[in-house]
Amino acid sequence: MSEPTDYVPPKIWTWNKANGGRFANINRPVAGATHEQALPRGKHPLQLYSLGTPNGVKVTVMLEELLALGHSGAEYDAWLIRINEGQQFGSGFVAANPNSKIPALLDYSQGETPVRVFESGAILLYLAEKFGTLVPTEPALRAECMSWLFWQMGSAPYLGGGFGHFYAYAPFKIEYAIDRFAMEVKRELDVLNRRLAESRFIAGDDYTIADIAIWPWYGGMVKGQMYEGGEFLQVQEYTHVIRWADEIAKRPAVRRGRMVNRVMGPLESQLHERHDASDFDTQTQDKLQAKA
Repeated sequence: MSEPTDYVPPKIWTWNKANGGRFANINRPVAGATHEQALPRGKHPLQLYSLGTPNGVKVTVMLEELLALGHSGAEYDAWLIRINEGQQFGSGFVAANPNSKIPALLDYSQGETPVRVFESGAILLYLAEKFGTLVPTEPALRAECMSWLFWQMGSAPYLGGGFGHFYAYAPFKIEYAIDRFAMEVKRELDVLNRRLAESRFIAGDDYTIADIAIWPWYGGMVKGQMYEGGEFLQVQEYTHVIRWADEIAKRPAVRRGRMVNRVMGPLESQLHERHDASDFDTQTQDKLQAKA
Protein backbone atom coordinates (compact mmCIF):
# COMPACT_ATOMS: atom_id res chain seq x y z
CA MET A 1 0.00 0.00 0.00
CA SER A 2 1.50 3.31 -1.05
CA GLU A 3 1.68 6.44 1.03
CA PRO A 4 -1.40 8.66 0.57
CA THR A 5 -0.64 12.17 -0.65
CA ASP A 6 -4.04 13.70 -1.36
CA TYR A 7 -5.94 13.30 1.91
CA VAL A 8 -8.02 16.29 2.95
CA PRO A 9 -9.66 16.01 6.40
CA PRO A 10 -13.47 16.25 6.22
CA LYS A 11 -15.30 18.86 8.24
CA ILE A 12 -16.60 16.12 10.54
CA TRP A 13 -14.59 12.99 11.33
CA THR A 14 -16.41 9.66 11.21
CA TRP A 15 -15.19 6.29 12.42
CA ASN A 16 -14.02 4.01 9.64
CA LYS A 17 -13.82 0.52 11.14
CA ALA A 18 -11.68 -0.71 8.26
CA ASN A 19 -8.93 1.83 8.80
CA GLY A 20 -6.20 -0.82 8.92
CA GLY A 21 -3.25 -1.18 11.21
CA ARG A 22 -2.29 -3.98 13.55
CA PHE A 23 -4.76 -3.05 16.29
CA ALA A 24 -7.67 -1.87 14.15
CA ASN A 25 -9.92 -4.63 15.49
CA ILE A 26 -9.80 -3.33 19.08
CA ASN A 27 -9.47 0.43 18.59
CA ARG A 28 -12.67 2.46 18.82
CA PRO A 29 -13.64 6.07 19.56
CA VAL A 30 -15.98 5.30 22.48
CA ALA A 31 -15.47 4.04 26.03
CA GLY A 32 -17.36 1.54 28.15
CA ALA A 33 -17.89 -2.20 28.24
CA THR A 34 -18.73 -4.23 25.17
CA HIS A 35 -19.69 -7.40 27.04
CA GLU A 36 -20.30 -8.83 30.48
CA GLN A 37 -17.21 -10.48 31.92
CA ALA A 38 -16.39 -10.61 35.61
CA LEU A 39 -12.78 -10.43 36.72
CA PRO A 40 -11.30 -13.45 38.48
CA ARG A 41 -10.05 -13.05 42.03
CA GLY A 42 -7.26 -14.95 43.73
CA LYS A 43 -6.14 -15.42 47.33
CA HIS A 44 -4.01 -12.30 47.82
CA PRO A 45 -5.19 -8.77 48.68
CA LEU A 46 -3.47 -7.37 45.57
CA GLN A 47 -5.12 -8.41 42.32
CA LEU A 48 -3.40 -7.34 39.10
CA TYR A 49 -5.03 -7.53 35.67
CA SER A 50 -2.44 -6.97 32.99
CA LEU A 51 -0.34 -8.06 30.03
CA GLY A 52 3.44 -8.15 29.68
CA THR A 53 3.75 -4.95 27.65
CA PRO A 54 6.13 -2.23 28.87
CA ASN A 55 3.35 -0.69 30.94
CA GLY A 56 2.43 -4.03 32.43
CA VAL A 57 6.06 -4.91 33.17
CA LYS A 58 6.42 -1.77 35.29
CA VAL A 59 3.94 -3.07 37.84
CA THR A 60 5.07 -6.70 37.98
CA VAL A 61 8.67 -5.56 38.41
CA MET A 62 7.53 -3.24 41.21
CA LEU A 63 5.68 -6.02 43.00
CA GLU A 64 8.62 -8.42 42.68
CA GLU A 65 10.99 -5.74 43.98
CA LEU A 66 8.73 -5.18 46.99
CA LEU A 67 8.69 -8.89 47.72
CA ALA A 68 12.48 -9.04 47.37
CA LEU A 69 12.69 -6.28 49.98
CA GLY A 70 10.71 -8.42 52.40
CA HIS A 71 7.27 -6.82 52.07
CA SER A 72 5.08 -9.91 52.33
CA GLY A 73 1.97 -7.77 51.93
CA ALA A 74 2.97 -7.25 48.30
CA GLU A 75 2.08 -10.86 47.42
CA TYR A 76 -0.22 -10.72 44.44
CA ASP A 77 -2.27 -12.58 41.88
CA ALA A 78 -1.53 -11.55 38.29
CA TRP A 79 -4.27 -12.33 35.78
CA LEU A 80 -3.68 -12.20 32.04
CA ILE A 81 -5.73 -9.71 30.02
CA ARG A 82 -5.47 -10.48 26.32
CA ILE A 83 -6.01 -7.08 24.77
CA ASN A 84 -5.90 -8.43 21.22
CA GLU A 85 -9.09 -10.35 22.10
CA GLY A 86 -10.78 -7.30 23.62
CA GLN A 87 -10.80 -8.59 27.21
CA GLN A 88 -10.10 -5.04 28.43
CA PHE A 89 -13.63 -4.15 27.35
CA GLY A 90 -15.27 -6.66 29.67
CA SER A 91 -17.53 -5.15 32.32
CA GLY A 92 -15.30 -6.22 35.19
CA PHE A 93 -12.19 -4.70 33.70
CA VAL A 94 -13.96 -1.46 32.78
CA ALA A 95 -15.09 -1.20 36.41
CA ALA A 96 -11.43 -1.50 37.44
CA ASN A 97 -10.21 0.88 34.76
CA PRO A 98 -12.77 3.00 32.88
CA ASN A 99 -10.05 3.78 30.32
CA SER A 100 -9.85 0.07 29.31
CA LYS A 101 -6.04 -0.04 29.32
CA ILE A 102 -3.76 -2.43 31.15
CA PRO A 103 -2.60 -2.57 33.89
CA ALA A 104 -5.31 -2.29 36.54
CA LEU A 105 -4.87 -3.08 40.24
CA LEU A 106 -7.48 -3.88 42.88
CA ASP A 107 -6.33 -3.72 46.51
CA TYR A 108 -8.55 -5.66 48.92
CA SER A 109 -6.28 -5.17 51.93
CA GLN A 110 -8.74 -2.77 53.57
CA GLY A 111 -11.89 -4.85 53.06
CA GLU A 112 -14.27 -6.25 50.48
CA THR A 113 -14.63 -2.93 48.70
CA PRO A 114 -11.29 -2.68 46.92
CA VAL A 115 -9.21 0.36 46.18
CA ARG A 116 -8.90 0.54 42.41
CA VAL A 117 -5.77 1.99 40.86
CA PHE A 118 -5.20 2.44 37.14
CA GLU A 119 -2.50 4.04 35.00
CA SER A 120 0.88 2.38 35.49
CA GLY A 121 2.55 5.45 37.01
CA ALA A 122 -0.27 5.83 39.53
CA ILE A 123 0.07 2.16 40.49
CA LEU A 124 3.82 2.52 41.04
CA LEU A 125 3.34 5.56 43.25
CA TYR A 126 0.46 3.92 45.14
CA LEU A 127 2.54 0.84 45.93
CA ALA A 128 5.64 2.86 46.82
CA GLU A 129 3.66 4.92 49.31
CA LYS A 130 1.73 1.92 50.64
CA PHE A 131 4.95 0.08 51.49
CA GLY A 132 7.14 3.10 52.17
CA THR A 133 9.97 2.29 49.79
CA LEU A 134 11.44 2.90 46.32
CA VAL A 135 10.46 6.55 46.42
CA PRO A 136 12.55 9.16 48.28
CA THR A 137 11.17 11.01 51.27
CA GLU A 138 13.60 13.95 51.27
CA PRO A 139 11.78 16.75 49.39
CA ALA A 140 14.36 17.52 46.70
CA LEU A 141 15.02 13.85 45.92
CA ARG A 142 11.31 13.07 45.90
CA ALA A 143 10.69 15.95 43.50
CA GLU A 144 13.42 14.61 41.20
CA CYS A 145 11.90 11.14 41.28
CA MET A 146 8.39 12.43 40.61
CA SER A 147 9.62 14.61 37.77
CA TRP A 148 11.16 11.63 35.99
CA LEU A 149 8.16 9.43 36.67
CA PHE A 150 5.87 11.98 35.06
CA TRP A 151 8.41 12.52 32.28
CA GLN A 152 8.05 8.87 31.39
CA MET A 153 4.26 8.95 31.46
CA GLY A 154 4.25 11.92 29.12
CA SER A 155 7.08 10.77 26.86
CA ALA A 156 6.36 7.08 26.25
CA PRO A 157 3.37 7.78 23.95
CA TYR A 158 5.84 9.28 21.48
CA LEU A 159 7.81 6.03 21.57
CA GLY A 160 4.94 3.54 21.54
CA GLY A 161 1.91 5.22 20.03
CA GLY A 162 4.00 7.46 17.80
CA PHE A 163 7.22 5.87 16.56
CA GLY A 164 6.21 2.28 17.25
CA HIS A 165 2.85 2.63 15.58
CA PHE A 166 3.95 4.36 12.40
CA TYR A 167 7.25 2.48 12.03
CA ALA A 168 6.01 -1.03 12.83
CA TYR A 169 2.21 -1.27 12.88
CA ALA A 170 0.65 1.19 10.43
CA PRO A 171 -0.71 -0.35 7.20
CA PHE A 172 1.61 1.83 5.10
CA LYS A 173 4.74 3.88 5.75
CA ILE A 174 4.27 7.62 6.10
CA GLU A 175 7.58 9.44 5.88
CA TYR A 176 6.44 12.54 7.72
CA ALA A 177 5.01 10.57 10.67
CA ILE A 178 8.05 8.29 11.00
CA ASP A 179 10.48 11.22 10.77
CA ARG A 180 8.49 13.22 13.31
CA PHE A 181 8.41 10.50 15.94
CA ALA A 182 11.90 9.15 15.26
CA MET A 183 13.23 12.65 15.91
CA GLU A 184 11.31 12.87 19.17
CA VAL A 185 12.37 9.41 20.40
CA LYS A 186 16.03 10.21 19.69
CA ARG A 187 15.65 13.47 21.58
CA GLU A 188 14.18 11.60 24.54
CA LEU A 189 16.99 9.05 24.46
CA ASP A 190 19.46 11.92 24.47
CA VAL A 191 17.71 13.42 27.50
CA LEU A 192 18.17 10.12 29.33
CA ASN A 193 21.72 9.66 28.10
CA ARG A 194 22.77 13.06 29.42
CA ARG A 195 21.08 12.42 32.75
CA LEU A 196 22.66 8.97 33.15
CA ALA A 197 26.08 10.36 32.28
CA GLU A 198 25.97 12.15 35.64
CA SER A 199 23.83 9.79 37.72
CA ARG A 200 23.89 6.05 38.37
CA PHE A 201 20.09 5.84 38.38
CA ILE A 202 17.46 8.13 36.95
CA ALA A 203 16.61 10.03 40.13
CA GLY A 204 20.07 9.91 41.70
CA ASP A 205 22.21 7.35 43.48
CA ASP A 206 19.31 5.10 44.45
CA TYR A 207 17.05 2.83 42.41
CA THR A 208 13.46 4.14 42.48
CA ILE A 209 10.10 3.91 40.79
CA ALA A 210 11.49 6.31 38.17
CA ASP A 211 13.83 3.56 36.98
CA ILE A 212 11.07 0.96 37.15
CA ALA A 213 8.83 3.16 34.99
CA ILE A 214 11.40 4.11 32.38
CA TRP A 215 13.32 0.84 31.98
CA PRO A 216 10.68 -1.27 30.18
CA TRP A 217 10.27 1.37 27.48
CA TYR A 218 13.63 3.03 26.95
CA GLY A 219 15.77 0.21 28.28
CA GLY A 220 14.06 -2.10 25.83
CA MET A 221 14.56 0.39 23.03
CA VAL A 222 18.33 0.80 23.48
CA LYS A 223 18.73 -2.97 23.71
CA GLY A 224 17.06 -3.41 20.33
CA GLN A 225 14.04 -5.23 21.75
CA MET A 226 11.26 -3.00 20.43
CA TYR A 227 9.72 -2.48 17.02
CA GLU A 228 12.86 -3.80 15.25
CA GLY A 229 13.88 -0.17 15.19
CA GLY A 230 17.25 -0.28 16.92
CA GLU A 231 19.39 0.08 13.82
CA PHE A 232 17.06 2.70 12.36
CA LEU A 233 17.44 4.85 15.48
CA GLN A 234 21.14 3.97 15.98
CA VAL A 235 20.48 3.14 19.63
CA GLN A 236 24.11 2.11 20.25
CA GLU A 237 24.92 5.83 20.47
CA TYR A 238 23.25 6.09 23.88
CA THR A 239 25.99 4.40 25.87
CA HIS A 240 24.95 5.66 29.30
CA VAL A 241 21.38 4.46 28.79
CA ILE A 242 22.73 1.06 27.73
CA ARG A 243 24.90 0.88 30.87
CA TRP A 244 21.87 1.65 33.04
CA ALA A 245 19.59 -0.73 31.14
CA ASP A 246 22.05 -3.59 31.53
CA GLU A 247 22.45 -2.99 35.26
CA ILE A 248 18.71 -3.04 35.87
CA ALA A 249 18.19 -6.11 33.68
CA LYS A 250 20.47 -8.10 36.00
CA ARG A 251 18.26 -7.56 39.04
CA PRO A 252 16.51 -10.83 40.00
CA ALA A 253 13.21 -9.07 40.70
CA VAL A 254 13.33 -7.45 37.27
CA ARG A 255 13.95 -10.81 35.62
CA ARG A 256 10.95 -12.27 37.41
CA GLY A 257 8.70 -9.29 36.81
CA ARG A 258 9.42 -9.36 33.10
CA MET A 259 8.11 -12.93 32.89
CA VAL A 260 4.69 -12.26 34.43
CA ASN A 261 1.75 -11.99 32.01
CA ARG A 262 4.23 -12.37 29.14
CA VAL A 263 2.85 -14.03 25.99
CA MET A 264 5.77 -13.52 23.61
CA GLY A 265 9.33 -14.82 23.42
CA PRO A 266 10.79 -18.14 24.56
CA LEU A 267 8.28 -20.35 26.36
CA GLU A 268 10.48 -20.54 29.44
CA SER A 269 10.19 -16.74 29.77
CA GLN A 270 6.38 -16.75 29.77
CA LEU A 271 4.44 -16.96 33.03
CA HIS A 272 0.91 -16.19 31.87
CA GLU A 273 -0.50 -16.02 35.40
CA ARG A 274 1.27 -15.61 38.71
CA HIS A 275 -0.35 -16.62 41.99
CA ASP A 276 2.63 -17.78 44.06
CA ALA A 277 6.40 -17.35 44.01
CA SER A 278 6.76 -21.04 43.14
CA ASP A 279 4.96 -20.43 39.83
CA PHE A 280 8.23 -19.20 38.32
CA ASP A 281 9.60 -22.72 38.76
CA THR A 282 6.52 -24.74 37.85
CA GLN A 283 4.05 -22.77 35.72
CA THR A 284 6.02 -21.27 32.83
CA GLN A 285 4.72 -22.17 29.40
CA ASP A 286 7.52 -24.59 28.56
CA LYS A 287 6.69 -26.67 31.66
CA LEU A 288 2.94 -26.50 31.14
CA GLN A 289 3.25 -27.62 27.53
CA ALA A 290 5.59 -30.43 28.53
CA LYS A 291 2.98 -31.66 31.01
CA ALA A 292 0.26 -31.48 28.37
